[in-house]
Formats: sequence, C-alpha cells, structure tokens
Amino acid sequence: MTEVTPPEFSRPIALRQITGQPLVLEATDEERADLTRRFAITSVDRLVARVALDRQGDRVGVTGTLEADIVQPCAVSGEDFPVAIVEDIALRFVPEGSIHPSLQEDEEIEIELEAEDLDEIEYAGEKFDLGEAIAQSLALAIDPYAEGPNAEEARKKAGIELDDAPRGPLAEALKGLGSK
Repeated sequence: MTEVTPPEFSRPIALRQITGQPLVLEATDEERADLTRRFAITSVDRLVARVALDRQGDRVGVTGTLEADIVQPCAVSGEDFPVAIVEDIALRFVPEGSIHPSLQEDEEIEIELEAEDLDEIEYAGEKFDLGEAIAQSLALAIDPYAEGPNAEEARKKAGIELDDAPRGPLAEALKGLGSK
C-alpha cells in the first residue's frame, strides 16, 4: 500500500466543525520552508489566511483574504527581492462527483464554465483540506515573471532594449521601403 504524504500546509476541516466563526490559518516555520521548496522560490516569510466558512448542506463557501510575504528571484536579473501578496479568496468545496456528475471519466466533451463554476474544489468524505486550498491560492498568486528593482539595470548590462521598435533584417528592409 502506498503511503500518501499530506500537503505542506494541511488544515483538514470536518463539516460538523463548521460553526460560522471566522478562521485564521497561519503557516508554521516548517510549513513555510516546505512551501518554499514546493514553489521553488527563495522564501515564504509569512502566510496568513483570514476566512469565513458558509455551509449550505454538503457545500461550503469560503471567502476571505490571503496575505503572504515572500522572497523570489527576479525573472531578469535572478536577484532576490521581497514581494507582498494580498489576494481575495473565494472558493467553494463540493462533494466529489458533484461538479459535473453527468460526465463519465472517459468522455471527452467541451464544457463552458460560468463564473459561479470556477474555484470549486471537490472533497470526499466528511472533511476537506482548507490549508491545501490556501497553499494553491498562494501558488497562483506568485508571478513567475516578476521583476525586481534591478531588472532594468540587468537588461542594460546585457544589451537588451525593450522599446517597441521592430528589429532584425526584415525590419531594416521595411524601414528602407518607407522612405521611398
């Protein structure tokens, strides 16, 4: 039997535990270190989510805010720089098989999603992992192409210009045609 490793920031919530009281989920030092490795960034210095859970039968709406302080490498220079992330959270946990129950696994059909269909997460049994959903929300909020304060200087050193002027042999040929 294969042992399943729990997610780095696991916070299982049992349906029967939902009271309507706001929750604050904060990652420990170890959890932040594990998330740092998972997201391949320099560090996760802070991760806090403040959420409210609204249970409607076996569906649970989650709204709130995710706040994180991370350090990541600049996409241009590679130098580390700090990034503050503040994201709204709007998720809905639904029982397994309820997102599109009419579809069979091997069926291939195109589905158009409406706004209310997005950010639904299926769960099995009587619990869902709110911490993993928060971690995934953080992963989506990290800009993999973020540029640090020295990005422009690194571009200049490398001889990279970002103006809108076309470059290359075709651009040179077309430039010559414009003056005739």
